[in-house]
Amino acid sequence: MEIDVLIETWPLIRPFRITGHVYEDIEVVVVMLRDGEHVGRGEAAGVDYLGETPRQIFEQVAALRETFARGIDRTALQSILPPGGARNALDCALWDIESSQKGFPAWHRAGVETPLPRITTWTIGAEAPDAVHERAQSYADALALKLKLTGDGLDAERIRALRSARPDVWLGVDGNQGFSRASLEALMPVLVEQRVALFEQPLPMTCDQDLDTLYSPIPLAADESVQDLSSIERLSPAYSIINIKLDKCGGLTEALAMVEATRARGMGVMVGNMLGTSLAMAPAFIVGQFCDVVDLDGPVLLRNDRAPGAVFDKGTIFCPDGLWGGTQMARQPLDHHN
Repeated sequence: MEIDVLIETWPLIRPFRITGHVYEDIEVVVVMLRDGEHVGRGEAAGVDYLGETPRQIFEQVAALRETFARGIDRTALQSILPPGGARNALDCALWDIESSQKGFPAWHRAGVETPLPRITTWTIGAEAPDAVHERAQSYADALALKLKLTGDGLDAERIRALRSARPDVWLGVDGNQGFSRASLEALMPVLVEQRVALFEQPLPMTCDQDLDTLYSPIPLAADESVQDLSSIERLSPAYSIINIKLDKCGGLTEALAMVEATRARGMGVMVGNMLGTSLAMAPAFIVGQFCDVVDLDGPVLLRNDRAPGAVFDKGTIFCPDGLWGGTQMARQPLDHHN
């Protein structure tokens, strides 16, 4: 197979603030595999908090051109590259081209009987409380909202502002490692009062031991603290859910193995994203068929998306076969509209 790889920039509708960073656009790496007749595509943004950059991902992929020219499958790829963006893009491209070659959609080979639309969270950045209120009202179709928190002293007001705008919605919050145990405990009464259903990654991943003896009436989800399959066993017992992201674990192949391993431990499963276009959401949507919480709203935050793209309707996401992972008959060419 031949490899084509490029870096694309996609502007956001508005600046997006999380702990320690404000995004105005995103860069993604797109990989295309060709065998002469069939094409497979994959997209990765990488894991920025681990130091990954699109340029590094590009170079990792480009370095494997000769390896792919000799022939490689998804099993071999797992031992050639570590978890991360490069393996994610290549793994998803291999799933995609296999669907075309074998005439079976990716969801079928992943063990999904029939893919169904899934409720997805729509994410609101850590803005001023009045802006949070306005944004929550503007997401009128959303059935689930996720609010970014920073530990900066305004989080209680942000949560109350969102809840006042949408008293009916499922609400999760994401600390992105911005809290200490003390600040988390101080915010807990507000979380309970405002019916927060999930708190994602409150503490830095190096401080998980501070959660070991914590009683939390709000379920805690591990994000930065769980990267791949090998990290599940090291998690603090305070976590009851893990957030699987394909950029972290290195693709759909490992993500499906993580679902199985997490369920075996009696834990819940969430699928998320590192921002991206619908091309990145489509393989994660397959993982979402097995998950308790789905957070795949990346394209909603973009000024434009690919065409065809994921379908966001009445608070749900659905990824058609023509976007990614379909047979040759179902496939449509992807346009780049950034």
